[in-house]
Amino acid sequence: MRNTHPFGRWSLCVSLALAGCGASVQSTQDGSADVADGSSDDTAVSQPDSAVSQPDASVVADTGAPVDASTSADGGLARFSFFVTSLRALVELSGNSQGFGGDLRFGETGPGAGLRGADKICTAIAERSMPGSGRKVWRAFLSATNDGSGSRVNAIERVGTGPWYDRLGRLLANNRAELINTRPPSADPAIINDFPNEDGVPNHAPDVGVGPVDNHDMLTGSNAMGQLYSMTATCLDWTSAVGNTATEGRPRVGHSWPRGGGPGGPGGGSGAHWISSLDEAGCRAGINLIEMGPPIPSIPTVGSGGGYGGFYCFAMEP
Repeated sequence: MRNTHPFGRWSLCVSLALAGCGASVQSTQDGSADVADGSSDDTAVSQPDSAVSQPDASVVADTGAPVDASTSADGGLARFSFFVTSLRALVELSGNSQGFGGDLRFGETGPGAGLRGADKICTAIAERSMPGSGRKVWRAFLSATNDGSGSRVNAIERVGTGPWYDRLGRLLANNRAELINTRPPSADPAIINDFPNEDGVPNHAPDVGVGPVDNHDMLTGSNAMGQLYSMTATCLDWTSAVGNTATEGRPRVGHSWPRGGGPGGPGGGSGAHWISSLDEAGCRAGINLIEMGPPIPSIPTVGSGGGYGGFYCFAMEP
């Protein structure tokens, strides 16, 4: 169903619902944003030390009640090895109210900088959620045309051999063979159709009291087998966020939660596939959390079709 928001098709009005953060973001027609924090800065979310509380050893489960993952029978540091990057984390780490877009270098330079930067983002987010987990080797589930030495990179080959568990110790998959399915068949029923973020919260409705948002598109650059989708599906190997499809191409995305039962959209694919569902509209940073149908070509952002440029992170060993 098409969105009937009073601002109409061209208003990508986004409520981040950053509880206690003192900032909200509204995305406008051209993909820019206003930060309602009492300042005129429209590119970065203010981050006072006391403004954004990050969970240490506790997370908010589906019920909204705190769960101590360090003492849970199934959770804790030993198993934590998978998550979806949350919007909140990407906005804060990027210093940009619209997130990173397709440029994931995160301070890295030279050949292969996009993948190295994305891995650093995974590590930083994991550590923020569960102190000590940053000592693990984290990898972003991203394919690339060049690893820096001339070889193609397949996302499925970057993430170890499994098994992988979420922040609360719930199984995602036992091995790579299980990963390369529309949804991992052995995944815990609580997460199989709504992959959780770094705090173990199902990412379809990450903010308590806000309800579900349209945030399913996750960057992968990969086909259904977790291999490089095409030479134009990686935002120049995750180093560019201009929004010029002629030079950057269109990033391939999967769906962290199933989006209908039919074709995923541009480029073909299943709307339920977590790795490879459709071609996003472009590489520019941008957020759209309101249901507006498939990616909009005139809004060439990583969130045009419903999302914010999130991606999946795996630890090499649980």
